[in-house]
Formats: sequence, C-alpha cells, structure tokens
Amino acid sequence: MNLSLLILLPLLTAIVILLMRNAAQVKWVALAGAAVQFVAAFVLLFQFNHQRALGDKAQMLFETQYNWFPSWNISFHLGVDGISVAMILLTAFVVIAGVLVSWNVTKMTKEFYFLLILLSLGAYGFFISLDLFILFFFLEIAVIPKYLLIGIWGSGKKEYSANKLALMLMGGSALVLVGLLGIYFSGTEHSFDLMRLSQLNIPVSVQMICFPLLFVGFGVFTALFPFHTWVPDGHSSAPTAGSMFLAGISMKLGGYGCLRVATYLLPEGAKEYATIVIVLSVIAILYGAFATMMQKDLKYINAYSSVSHCGFVLLGIGMLTKTSMTGAVMQMVSHGLMTALFFAVIGMIYERTHTRQVNEMSGLLKRMPFIISVLFIVGLCSLGLPGLSGFVAEMTVFVGSWEHPDTFRRVATILATLSIVVTAVYILRAVTKTSMGPLTTGFEKLTDATWNEKLAAVILLAGILAIGLAPFWLNDLVGPGAEIIMNKIGK
Repeated sequence: MNLSLLILLPLLTAIVILLMRNAAQVKWVALAGAAVQFVAAFVLLFQFNHQRALGDKAQMLFETQYNWFPSWNISFHLGVDGISVAMILLTAFVVIAGVLVSWNVTKMTKEFYFLLILLSLGAYGFFISLDLFILFFFLEIAVIPKYLLIGIWGSGKKEYSANKLALMLMGGSALVLVGLLGIYFSGTEHSFDLMRLSQLNIPVSVQMICFPLLFVGFGVFTALFPFHTWVPDGHSSAPTAGSMFLAGISMKLGGYGCLRVATYLLPEGAKEYATIVIVLSVIAILYGAFATMMQKDLKYINAYSSVSHCGFVLLGIGMLTKTSMTGAVMQMVSHGLMTALFFAVIGMIYERTHTRQVNEMSGLLKRMPFIISVLFIVGLCSLGLPGLSGFVAEMTVFVGSWEHPDTFRRVATILATLSIVVTAVYILRAVTKTSMGPLTTGFEKLTDATWNEKLAAVILLAGILAIGLAPFWLNDLVGPGAEIIMNKIGK
C-alpha cells in the first residue's frame, strides 16, 4: 500500500471542502472523506497482516522515501510497523465519529470541517513518518487546528483555554525541536532518518541531555505531570468534536513520540531516567483520579480522568518491558476510543439539556435510553470492566510493570492499581446520578440520539468491544514493534 494515500486523502478532502460554496453539502463531503480514510486504514491493516503472514520480517513495511532537502539529509520517508498501524486505526475511528457528531454545526461550517480534516492529516502524517523533521512538521500541523477549534467554536473561557493550550503545546514542541536538533548534531553523520539513527550509537552524554528534552516535550502533549494543566481547560471549552480529537488523537501523539523517538533512539537515557518517569506517571494516575472525584462538570470529569488514564501510557513506557510497552500502546488505542465516545455522549447530553453539571440532571434514562446506555458502557470501560478495552489495556500495563522484581517498581504498580477503586467511585456516582432517579423538571420533552449520533457511537463501541472481547489481534499487531524497542534497550 502506498502510505502517501493516508496524507493525500485528508488533504484532498480539505481542499474540496474549501472550494465548496454550499455549506449544507460540506458535511457530506467531510463524511465521505472520513469514510474513505476509515476504509483505507482497514486496507492497511489487512495488507500489513498479509505481508507478515507471507514472512516479511522487515521492521517497517510499505516504506517510501523521497529526498526533500538533500543538503540537510531531510527526506520524505514513510513506513509503518504494528504500532503505527494501531494508531492509524484509532485515528480513522475518531475522525469519522467526530464528523458524524458535528452534524448540527451551523457556525462557519466549511471552516469547522476543514480544520477537523486538517487535524487528521497531521495525525496520519505523524504516525507514518520515519524522518524526524517530517514527524515534527506533522506534529505542528496537528496543533494549529486545535487552537482555532477551541477559540472560535468553543464555549466558556474559550480564548483563555485556547491560548493556554497553544502556549503549553508550543512549549512542548520547542523542547522536542531542541532534542531533535541535539540528536541531529550529535555525530559526524547528520541525519533525521529514524531508521538510520536507530543503527547508530548515539553518545551517552548526548542521550542524557536529549532524552529529558524529548520525553518532557512529547509528554506535555500526553498530560505528563505537572505539565497537564492545559487538559481540563482545553477539553471543557472545546466543541464536542474538538474534545474527541484532542483526547482521542492529539494526546496520543505525545505517547507515540515518547515511545518511538525518545525511548527507541535514546535507550541509555530511557534507562537512566526510568525512575523519574515512573514516579511522575504514578503521580499523574493518582492525582488525576482523586481530582476527578471533586468535579461536578461531566467534561471536567472526563478531562481529569484522561490525565489519570494517560498516566498508564507513560507508566508502561517507563517500566521498560515488552509487555508494559505493548500495554502502553493498547492503552493509547483504548483510551482514544473510550474518551472520544465519552465526550461524544457528553456533547449529546449537553445539546439537549444545556447543562453539564451532574447535580442538575437526573432520570435521563427515561428520555434518552440510547445515549444513557452508551454512557453506562463507556463508564464501565473507563473503570476497567472485563470484556471492554479498558480492562485489557490496563491489565497488560500492570502485568508488564509487575515483571520487574525490584520493590520500587512493584510498589509503583500497586499504587497505580489503587486508582481503579477511585475511578469506580467517580464513574458510578456520575453515571448513576445522571441517569437514575426522578426526571428533572423541564426535561420531559428531551429526545434520544439521532441517526448520525447513533452511528458515531456504534462505530466507537465496535472498536472498544473488538479490543475487549478479542484482544489478541491488537496484542499480536503491537507486540513485535515493542520487542524491537526492547531489544534496542537491552543492548
């Protein structure tokens, strides 16, 4: 498969959207483009598995490389392994669901859908890039739409939230850029090529400096404590699709960068700073869980819980075992699907009740059985109920973390598992208060989900159930990539 299609498809969709004059037709063009991307992602999955079944053991498949700036050794180098394919699938699921959920957007419709598709372009490009300069380029493409989506179509303190998000993510990007330049100038062979750099022995002194720059820089994107404060503000002010993209895709860019760039290219740095990464991850997990208990706004509940759940991603990476890293990627996919669906349901509820305050809602199951049923399922996924993706991903991280015999890592694992109890408390409390009891006065005429909302929910639920009920396809897809990273660390 030509991976350039994953960039060309959203690019062509975005261009067509801009050229259209009929705003009513824009949404159909966006949906068609998202559907084609969705199909392309599954075609990539099947072709990837087929190549592996034929015995192709290459680290990256479907590689293409074109010289861009030869004098600087910058090339348009694309390729995928199982980790990349998993993240592309996640992106495709969230994109099509986000387009469907945004069906009723009337304010600057063309510009809204253009930015959504542009964000997906940045995410696809990021996940398939094997040149660090190109990877950074697509990372920045994925930042700009988020700022505009919140600043223009957001609610509440949208200008403050948009500026805070942009400043913190740009700060993270600056750290990433400095780290990448440090790697580039670390030896006599100046290169941004990920595959070439993985074969070089980057000096340990360089790794000690560049690893924290890269890990913290990418960590800002994935809510690394204490650089997580943009998350609740950004989510609370973003439009529904913006929150879905922000939590479902954008926060995963950071986790992928921490794993693919920082940990893989700088193994000595990863081992040296592993203790700090684990400590910060456990703090994020517990802090996010306890902070969520104090929230009354459904969006804030999901935002702070995202800080906690993304802590599992960083914990899995910091533990430096094949199983924990596999779990980290599975958690990225699981959380992306789960939190996108959670924000979608919150948006459906807010559109009908005009409130997100848990204390102002009750008995909604009577008027919105489909929406509240989905809320129950995604809530149970968040607290780690067996049969859903959250359980599989978190248990894989825990098992991988427990593989270390030393006391520190096992204590960290135990502390991380305690968050499950706290998660159960705030999820069950919020879901029960919202859905059960007498119907709130004034909500008698509320309507249930429309066709587009049901379709978006079903698509995301399918992904959650596919991982929860049959997790081995994802484990087998991601495992070899995690093993290669571990082999590099073990040298």
